[in-house]
Amino acid sequence: MYKILIVEDDADIGNYLETLLTGAGYEAVRAYSGTEALLLTERGTFDLILLDLMLPGVNGEEIVDRIKDTPIIVVSAKATVEDRVRNLLHGAADFVSKPFSGEELLARITVQLRAPASGGLVYGHIRVDPKRRVAYADEKPLKLTRTEYEILRLLISSPKRIFSRAQIADSLSEGDREIWETSLSVHIHNLRKKIYSQCGETYIEAIWGIGYRLETESGKS
Repeated sequence: MYKILIVEDDADIGNYLETLLTGAGYEAVRAYSGTEALLLTERGTFDLILLDLMLPGVNGEEIVDRIKDTPIIVVSAKATVEDRVRNLLHGAADFVSKPFSGEELLARITVQLRAPASGGLVYGHIRVDPKRRVAYADEKPLKLTRTEYEILRLLISSPKRIFSRAQIADSLSEGDREIWETSLSVHIHNLRKKIYSQCGETYIEAIWGIGYRLETESGKS
């Protein structure tokens, strides 16, 4: 079941959205402020977010700027051309103006939830979308740090190729390569753990004395 976060401070609209989503077979979670929404996304994973812009605490536009690993459909009465353009350029997947049609909103949700099935770099149950800079395991978003994402993107670019620790460090480090290379095993450990929690495989194989490669446990993509 897809899990959708509703970020809406208007109780009546939030209630309507919750009823609409649960009636369509989705799991709906409510947040009444931008601050609460950020807290919930830090504690759990959502397949999609319905986001109002005018919120108490952290406003909706800042949430669009900060959350990049989950599709966001902005649902707002603040719907000038400038508002639409800004939010779409800053990462929102779609923009729906209030008042809205429930049927149309459900159709737009369906489109977004189908989106991960196409495009990007794919290996086994892993998919990386370079355009949106997000990754999925078993079509569920992975909550990765920037470094973890870059490591996975590099490995999936040439599945089964062995990348030495030095090659990974040269490709991704922005400072002292030796220090970065030393911390690589920690990043790999965390990345493998996150992938395993989503799909039951670690995918990243350590080649003793050499480096790492992307490989399924069965050896098949």
